This record gives sequence, structure tokens and C-alpha cells, in this order.
Amino acid sequence: MLIRRAAVAGSWYPGSAPALAEAVDRHLADAARDVTIECADLVGLVAPHAGLMCSGPVAAHAYRLLRGRTFDVAVLVGPSHFVGFDGVSIYLGEGFETPFGIAPIDDACAHALLANSPIVREHPPAHVREHSLEMQLPFLAHLAPGVPIVPLVMGYQTATTARALGDALAAALRGRIALLVASTDLSHYHDAASASALDRVVIDCVTRFDADGLQAALTVNPGHACGGGPAVAVMRAARLAGARDAVVLDYADSGDVSGDKSAVVGYLAAALGTFNRGDRRER
Repeated sequence: MLIRRAAVAGSWYPGSAPALAEAVDRHLADAARDVTIECADLVGLVAPHAGLMCSGPVAAHAYRLLRGRTFDVAVLVGPSHFVGFDGVSIYLGEGFETPFGIAPIDDACAHALLANSPIVREHPPAHVREHSLEMQLPFLAHLAPGVPIVPLVMGYQTATTARALGDALAAALRGRIALLVASTDLSHYHDAASASALDRVVIDCVTRFDADGLQAALTVNPGHACGGGPAVAVMRAARLAGARDAVVLDYADSGDVSGDKSAVVGYLAAALGTFNRGDRRER
């Protein structure tokens, strides 16, 4: 079996199932006290990918919406932090290793995506050290055990790549109950006030469900989000799949945990789908 081995288990998050479940459940419990939202149809999430201690409190606001829902497949789209390449790398092995067991890969869905877009291809080195997808699995594998995944790492985050991936995802997932997950942190290593101003641009675009507006902002300043391209692709695909609303659930920065506000990383949790009237649109 070709298994993508965990790269940051035991460092960025607990390496044993009991300890990881306890940490994830603690973040979920805290998030449940903060936000009340009724989602009629959940299509996509935007979630951060830093260490669980730092970004887990924010990610939990997105992943708590999985409770009581079933999906055929979860498509994870994240940026490549270590390997530069054109297009999008898909992993076609048996699955991803997690402390909760192997998260299986949906082979049929993966090959449908390959058939729908020439920008999607195998490029195994992109997945070896990459944490952007792995950091979604503590929540996903705990709350939706057994749901197969399609792991996608975006290389150079061009507007053409983001748009093409969004269109390909919508085509490949037609007829499936799919969850789309965009893995991204926001601005990096500015003081908290400067970070908040930069991050507000992304928050405003997500709140408006404006993938084109987000792409335009990223074209001017890619530093708004390390996974801006994945976010644009997922927002576009979710809209094409029928999502009508985008809700920002939580925002914080790393200084809220570390206490150091001089150089922070921004974290955002958002949901894409159809929400009942009266839901709070932004925290």
C-alpha cells in the first residue's frame, strides 16, 4: 500500500489517537460556546493549517459544522510550502496516515478530476513534507471517520490555476455529496494591527462570497494569504456546486495564543453553503 506518512504528527499535533481526540474535542467544545449557526447545506470550509495549539481554536469553528452530516468525499486543497511547480499535485496512493488510522483516498473521484483538467497531475514530492493538508485531518478524521479524501496541493498560485481548478472540481464532483476544504492561513509575521488590516481584505471577500475579488486582491498582494489560490478555487467550485452563502465564523491571530503580538499569523474559519436566515454572518 502506498501511504502518505504523517509529517508533523507528534509535533504540530498529538501523535496518539487518545491525546489527539482530547485536543480536538476541547477545541470543538470551546467553539460551540462561541457561535450559533444553522446550516441547511454545507458545501465548503475555509480553515487554517498551523499547529493545532495555535490555529485549532479557529479551525474548530469550521469543522464543528460537520457534526450530523455525511459526505461521499472530502476534497482538500492547500498550498505548497516547500516545492515549487506549475499546476496542482494530486496524491494517488491508498491514503494519508493519521493517528486515527488511514484516511482513504477516493480513487474514482481523483481520476475524474485528472480527466477534467490538465493542470491536475501527480507530483509526489509536493506531498512529502507538506502540512497544509495534513493539518485538516485531525478534525476531519475525528468528525467524519472513513470519509475518503482527494488531496490536492497547489504549486504556483496563478489566477489561471485557481480558476481552472475551481471549474474542474465542480465538474468532477457533480452528483456527489462533497465537502470542499480550502486550507489557508492569512498574513504572516506582521504586527497584529497591520495583520488585521491585511486580513480584513480576505475576510471581506469571503463574506461577500467574491472569489474574483479575492483573486484580484491576491494579484496585487499575494501576502494576504499563503493559501489564497486554494481559497479562490474552493470558493469558485462551491458557487458552481450551488452554494449561495459564505459565513465567516471566526478570526484570530497567533498572538492570541502565544501572547506575542509583534509578529503574528492570521487564522480564518469560514463556511460555504446555504444558511438559514438570521444566522450571524461574521464574528
